[in-house]
Amino acid sequence: MSHAMSDDQVAGELKKMTMFIRQEALEKAKEIQIKADEEFAIEKSKLVRQETSSIDNQYEKKFKQASMSQQITRSTLANKTRLKVLSARQELLDDLFEKAREDLKSYTEDESKYQEICKNLILEGLYALNEDKVAIRARKEDYEVVKQSIEDAKKEYKEKVSKSIEIELDEKNPQPEPSSGGVSIVGTGGRIDINNTFEERLKLLETDALPMVRTSLFGKNENRKFYD
Repeated sequence: MSHAMSDDQVAGELKKMTMFIRQEALEKAKEIQIKADEEFAIEKSKLVRQETSSIDNQYEKKFKQASMSQQITRSTLANKTRLKVLSARQELLDDLFEKAREDLKSYTEDESKYQEICKNLILEGLYALNEDKVAIRARKEDYEVVKQSIEDAKKEYKEKVSKSIEIELDEKNPQPEPSSGGVSIVGTGGRIDINNTFEERLKLLETDALPMVRTSLFGKNENRKFYD
């Protein structure tokens, strides 16, 4: 036979139930808090990794950009420096050959030496043409010297090749007045003209001897694989 609970008993039971519910709520809240903290930690770690990766990527990108910019700057400076050096060298070479051009006329001042030079220039043309008759063109002012050079060349040519040759001075077609000296040897009825004037020989020297002149003045270029 059940007995009705007193008000105190009801209050006590309610209090127990309230404490139980409160305890469960606290435990649930703690459980939720722990789970939330774990998820927060995971998300935080994920975000940190993402940000770290982003920063690393940005740094790597900027580093590459900086490296590329530095390489371009170095290359530009190297090219500018190289061009300045080449320009200075070319200017020096131009001055060298210009000085040589100015000095050409000095080779005609000593008549005996100039006569020997003209003889050798004539002989060079004779050996190249290998003909029985040639004409020589010279400056009007050099005619007397060249006439003697012709005689000396004829004699030496005969001694060397055991063959006589007819050489005439073409006074109808002298070398132009601006010429510094030297001669032209004309063969094959005027179709072949070996230009052995001083100006032409200097031009050949500029072309043929330029690599050697560069090496003598500036040293060997280690980066150059082929030479003229």
